[in-house]
Amino acid sequence: MSDTKKIKILRIINRFNIGGPVYNAILLSAYMPEEYDTLLIGGLPEKNEENSTYIAEKYGVNPLLISEMQREPNFKNDRKALKKIKEIILAYQPDIVHTHASKAGALGRKAAFDCSVPIVVHTYHGHVFHSYFNWWKTTLFQAIEKRLAKKTTGIIAISELQKNDLALKYKICKPEKIEIINLGLDLGPFNENKSDNRDKTRAEFGLHDSEIAIAIVGRLAPIKNHDLFLKCASVIHEKTVKKVVYFIVGGGEEFTSIEEKVNALKAKGIDIRMTSWIKDINTFNAGMDILCLTSKNEGTPVSLIEAQAAGIPFVSTKVGGIKDIVSENNTGYLVDLNDSDAFIEKLLHLIENENKRQEMSQKGWSFVQEKFQYKTLIAKTDSYYKFLLNQKNL
Repeated sequence: MSDTKKIKILRIINRFNIGGPVYNAILLSAYMPEEYDTLLIGGLPEKNEENSTYIAEKYGVNPLLISEMQREPNFKNDRKALKKIKEIILAYQPDIVHTHASKAGALGRKAAFDCSVPIVVHTYHGHVFHSYFNWWKTTLFQAIEKRLAKKTTGIIAISELQKNDLALKYKICKPEKIEIINLGLDLGPFNENKSDNRDKTRAEFGLHDSEIAIAIVGRLAPIKNHDLFLKCASVIHEKTVKKVVYFIVGGGEEFTSIEEKVNALKAKGIDIRMTSWIKDINTFNAGMDILCLTSKNEGTPVSLIEAQAAGIPFVSTKVGGIKDIVSENNTGYLVDLNDSDAFIEKLLHLIENENKRQEMSQKGWSFVQEKFQYKTLIAKTDSYYKFLLNQKNL
């Protein structure tokens, strides 16, 4: 590779919604060293999702949008999206195509292979091999991923557990083909001006100092299991005399269904509020006392990393790659997926014990500040790209 020629990266994400893959792709596009030139492309969010292109604008990234690349499989749209990606590849002539998450990984890698791109990299931000689809669909997706992995130059997992799942449990590829690079985020704002931001958020929502604010942040979808959060609110209402206010932050296909259940809880005197998506999440987090995550499956949930950066203790189900991104029993509690009683018990313990909340709050930032800062992501990705380029003598 010539010293004067920049290394061209075509980075492809599923869609510009709110989530870890988007932050990862945008920060990689914005902050890779000067020797790289990056073009970021991706699909549009679904109609019930928040558009995240404002995040790209914040970091000076101007992505190309492909309206045909959508979450659900659709032969007509997928074929159009594949054609557009190939056209972009032929015009841009990338040295590396790097795809993020499943749909981008399928269409982007197929296009890259067809166009003979020298290096093709894929990052798994999670996987769909359990809790998403029925048996035959899961088996089909597993077979597709195995076939794609054979031709992929390098594969990135975002946690040790995810690497083990891909290589050993689901046999997608050999472990030596997988590099572990943790998710990287811009965490500084979550640890700054916390007192002022707390006052601002609690004033906005009319929260008194004595009220305990508990939030769940994420897409309103079946995999996120909001029913468990609602069950906690119902049971805890009967078990504590403390004033608790619950927040459901996000949007998605389950909005109407969850709203009906929320209204039933409100009729019982439970203070529970649906906010839709909140853009200034670091200010909002500062006003919360506890965060919950109730998912049936996860890759690397951004909400838990951000909670720890903000010093918010949490209770979460122990699924997917969650165990790799938290300091269990130090910054929050993890509970087995099907043990709702234990989830309620841990949540009630934090509600009743201010000292425990403060103790956990003080440990969050020190745990995440190096491991999940975007600078670490950039350095490790740069190193991995150079390793792959050297292997190809480029």
